[in-house]
Amino acid sequence: MSLFVHVIEKQRLFHIQGDHFSYIFRALKSGDVEHLYYGGRLEHEGVSLSAFAHEERKVTPSWEVDGEIMQPQLLGFEYPEYGHGDYRVPACIVSQTNGSNISHFEYQGYDISEGKDRLTSMPSSFDETDDDAQTLTIHLLDSVIDCHLDLKYTVFPHQDVMARSSVFSNEGSEPIVIDSAKSLSLDIPAGDDWTVTQFAGAWAREMRMQSNPVHQGIQEISSTRGASSHQHNPFFMVAEPHATEHSGQVIGFNLLYSGDYANSIELDHYGSTRISIGLNPSQFSWKLDPEQSFQTPEAIMCLSDSGFDCLSARMSRFVSEHVVNQHFSHMPRPILINNWEATYFDFDHSKLMRIAEQARDLGIELFVLDDGWFGHRNDATTSLGDWKTDPHKLPDGIAALSQAVHDIGMQFGLWFEPEMISLDSELYRSHPDWLIATPNRGMTSQRNQFVLDMSRREVVDYLHDAISSIIASTHLDYVKWDMNRNITEAYGSTLEPDRQSELPHRYMLGVYDLYARLTSEYPDVLFESCASGGGRFDLGMMYYAPQAWVSDDTDAVERLFTQYGASFGYPQSCMGSHVSAVPNHETGRVTPLATRGNVAFFGDLGYELDISQESQEDLQEMRRQISLYKRYREVFQQGSFHRIQSPYESRNAMACEVVSDDGKTVIVGYFRILNEPNSALKRIRLTGLAPSGTYRLEGRDQRFFGDELMNIGLFIPQAFDPISHRGKGDFSSELFVLTRVDES
Repeated sequence: MSLFVHVIEKQRLFHIQGDHFSYIFRALKSGDVEHLYYGGRLEHEGVSLSAFAHEERKVTPSWEVDGEIMQPQLLGFEYPEYGHGDYRVPACIVSQTNGSNISHFEYQGYDISEGKDRLTSMPSSFDETDDDAQTLTIHLLDSVIDCHLDLKYTVFPHQDVMARSSVFSNEGSEPIVIDSAKSLSLDIPAGDDWTVTQFAGAWAREMRMQSNPVHQGIQEISSTRGASSHQHNPFFMVAEPHATEHSGQVIGFNLLYSGDYANSIELDHYGSTRISIGLNPSQFSWKLDPEQSFQTPEAIMCLSDSGFDCLSARMSRFVSEHVVNQHFSHMPRPILINNWEATYFDFDHSKLMRIAEQARDLGIELFVLDDGWFGHRNDATTSLGDWKTDPHKLPDGIAALSQAVHDIGMQFGLWFEPEMISLDSELYRSHPDWLIATPNRGMTSQRNQFVLDMSRREVVDYLHDAISSIIASTHLDYVKWDMNRNITEAYGSTLEPDRQSELPHRYMLGVYDLYARLTSEYPDVLFESCASGGGRFDLGMMYYAPQAWVSDDTDAVERLFTQYGASFGYPQSCMGSHVSAVPNHETGRVTPLATRGNVAFFGDLGYELDISQESQEDLQEMRRQISLYKRYREVFQQGSFHRIQSPYESRNAMACEVVSDDGKTVIVGYFRILNEPNSALKRIRLTGLAPSGTYRLEGRDQRFFGDELMNIGLFIPQAFDPISHRGKGDFSSELFVLTRVDES
């Protein structure tokens, strides 16, 4: 195995290399660990420390160590602490029994190991493909309180990704309280301006791309909702101001976590930028007793010197190979139909089977029964937590329905919302204390439901037994795991008063425990995560559920913006993307069925409508879509995705492209929002092709060289011809399939 972690013992210097990046830091005489460099790959293992020289400033706190003056506000740190003259955001704050929250973790040594182990109680990256990953552990110690701190760095060199986390171990005789514990801190030296790009929004309009200059002060991307949230996705990027899809330096960051988090970008008065990622300290503290340890969630960082497109390719490959369940990572995802928008709560066995049989005839492979099959669930006010079949709707039981669906040659899937409880439920009547609520305070309702206390083992055990029984008896192929509200009145009835701030994190550990138990016991069941749409569209969920519902908004125009934003940090194989009925249930917009299909192709295709109400013409169009998707499913789900034209810049058009792994198939989608009269001629330049290759455009007797398509572009005809008065109206789209036909 090649060596990617280099140690220069004399300088106590560490140089981590990926295929295209270098990351360098050193241990100082003071015991602090100084960050020196993160950027394009430096070929020499050792570096000239004179390249990192800095000069003193007046009116600035200073240390003197062995005659050397150090000013912490001018230094970069690998894991900065509070209270020693560095006034920027600290990576950790540790409170002690004497009331002090000052700590000093000093360098003790290091270890290097091959590969990457999984974390035991949380999602994490892993290396099970012999992909040259190496892990460096830096050992630190605060000798005053006898607390050990391990900083973990794993390099995945071929994706140019580093995974980082920290572990606190209390070896002292008294408890300590961790008030802040970041997974990653990065100090970027002064000299460059940066732009931060985040993906914000709300329910039904998630992952909306926003870019702003990094300005002096602190910019924060965070959640206090008990979930990663619709409002701010934990993935973000910092980039040179003029970076493009194919040029400029870009650094991407993400957190393998699904609960409260805080990512901050701080530009100080000397021009250096500090990036901190991890648990949200406003909603977190952890009492660490003697002989106990605390592991932070894992964060990842990825660098590209060739723009956003390269960063996305690296992140996508990393997620597919080192985060997602490898059993499903490259497995074709089934085309599904979900009954929700077709029936809502009004269904019985016969109605569901009519939908399933029609879907089977269209070529759909998986039938998913959504909300309403359990308890006496005829609306959203009852029965959450009572995971037993409603005998009035399904008198023969859910297993009989599953068997009937399997008998017609389809897979069967089922909706659960494990983390929720209704006041009108047998579960609440039996265990009212299982609901999260604060004593002597009112309860805030959302969607007429409340949240179970997943920090309690007995709650997780109950849910495991109930859901496991259903999975086993129905031989389920798929589970849609929903979560339709966030936590309010957070209080753990079994937690001690000085541990109440542990509840949000303990809640997530309980969710992960349930996911881990079910996915390990039923390894062939495909889980899809959903949180009222994209409320937990994050790597923590994708670790267990390799497919995620991006948004409840299935409107094709809205999905252009949502899926375009998600493509920067997530693979298309993780994105559930459905064709739904019109007028759309969220926007009222009427879009052509062909456009709805073309948008949904660039993800995991599904249908969410009542096919019994569709015209023969529309059914024929669906049959065409399904046939085409099956033919190119591997390309759509696993191919290299490229953004060609941004809807955020044009506001009226979007173009994207996928290229098969062997480079022989190229599929281009072009999407118009509103037609323009007498519009300018349009060409879109493709990318990722062989310059000297010859490509044939399917359905037309046209051939192009790769360099022509990348430099001159592919001509896009106007949608509507004002002379013949023929063509397409608003919300139209084109799908171009190109096949390489020369000898490659």
